[in-house]
Amino acid sequence: MSAAWADGHSGIVAQARGVRNCFGAQTVHEGLDLDVLRGEVLAVVGGSGTGKSVLLRTLVGLNRPAAGSVRLFGQDVYAPETQGNTGLARRVGVLFQQGALFSSLTVLENVALPLIEHARLPVAEAIRLAALKIALAGLPADAGGKLPLKLSGGMIKRAALARALALDPDILFLDEPTAGLDPVGAAAFDQLILTLRGALGLTVFLVTHDLDTLYAIADRVAVLANRRVLANDRLEAVAAIDDAWIQDYFHGPRGRAAQAAH
Repeated sequence: MSAAWADGHSGIVAQARGVRNCFGAQTVHEGLDLDVLRGEVLAVVGGSGTGKSVLLRTLVGLNRPAAGSVRLFGQDVYAPETQGNTGLARRVGVLFQQGALFSSLTVLENVALPLIEHARLPVAEAIRLAALKIALAGLPADAGGKLPLKLSGGMIKRAALARALALDPDILFLDEPTAGLDPVGAAAFDQLILTLRGALGLTVFLVTHDLDTLYAIADRVAVLANRRVLANDRLEAVAAIDDAWIQDYFHGPRGRAAQAAH
């Protein structure tokens, strides 16, 4: 846990109030409330179908809720005057579950693209800055010239992270960033997130199912169940809640192993 965050946070970066998300006749979220605090790593967990990725997309402005409000940095994400607000968009970095890199562009071109399109930088300057972001994400310099198809799963994650960092965001939204990685690669990625959070002063919203990630880097854990946030607290407090899913998740064999390892 970050000592700086533990000493006291300084406000709410992202906020959901009374959110309802529906897909046809299916209601995924109903009356969902959540705060993401400045400087923290907030990990979101929950069973299959609880809408973890849907919540992430709702918070970043990609999934308009049927009801409720969503605010980033105090601004209503879905207000007409906010739509197309590049200033707000530049403060948010997103790493999607499968990386979502453009397959026809090299890593360097993928990372440079938001700098050209949103920051309106000349191509040469965008390429220079993209190379710095690639290094920041822990990739070797020669990775920049490769197409995503030529990258390993771990390198794709880091390339997607470099793109998420391109515009110097204040908050990172990460969707299952360690999914599919081997334990060593996942642990290295976790530590990279902690290092970047400390060095860049980031707030991190993290969707995960990885118990090792929770114990390694999460300041707080939010549990989605019954279409809302069932709990949102420090890991130890959440793990003690008398709920069947929580007890199975945190105190089953994998949970006990993760706790022992950390």
